[in-house]
Amino acid sequence: MASELINLVDLDAELQTQSPRKILKHALAHFDNIAISFSGAEDVVLVDMAVSMKPDIQVFTLDTGRLHAETYRFIDKVREHYGIRIDVLSPDGEALRRFVGEKGLFSFYQDGHQECCGIRKIEPLRRKLHTLDAWITGQRKDQSPGTRAGIPVIQNDTAFARPGATLTKFNPLANWSSQDVWDYIRGNNLPYNELHDRGFISIGCEPCTKPVGPGQHEREGRWWWEEATKKECGLHGENIKQ
Repeated sequence: MASELINLVDLDAELQTQSPRKILKHALAHFDNIAISFSGAEDVVLVDMAVSMKPDIQVFTLDTGRLHAETYRFIDKVREHYGIRIDVLSPDGEALRRFVGEKGLFSFYQDGHQECCGIRKIEPLRRKLHTLDAWITGQRKDQSPGTRAGIPVIQNDTAFARPGATLTKFNPLANWSSQDVWDYIRGNNLPYNELHDRGFISIGCEPCTKPVGPGQHEREGRWWWEEATKKECGLHGENIKQ
């Protein structure tokens, strides 16, 4: 196991110098059972690149039940634009019913977002990732100075691997900036969430997302009532550990 981790570190050092397209090509060449986690602007860039290499690439998204109407429309626009199937994952109905019954619909404003995100996002993601050998995310190093500045391009995902198995995680856009992402979207006329035209940059659930003002970092619009350096819901919880 130790030698595998060392090799992964060496491979990450090599891939850090490669373009997102070459990183994706490496991922798709080495894994058949791999999927793109889709939700935002970065992810549509990954979908656009991947479908040219693997038209039947698996794509999934998390429907928390609290997304903006614009986000639901965005998901459908991407599905229609590329002619792909998007696996829409939902939270466990009974767990969600108990949580809302006990705490209401807005408990996160008082006791933090972790429990709500755990039910609406983390567990559905865990169930999906237990069926995969690898997954692809749109994380960028500059998205969150407190948690993402050191993310690798390829890593061993110990947080979501099923027992006794290895789960590999790729972050092909790790070294891209927000400007790089939007240059690609506009240059290739890709669909995007219309909320971006109204000041939203990092978009999550409707009660937990707001536009950001001039000079604010993009993650300041997420869970704005909480401590500013820990802007993670748990999907990439290993970032906080690192």
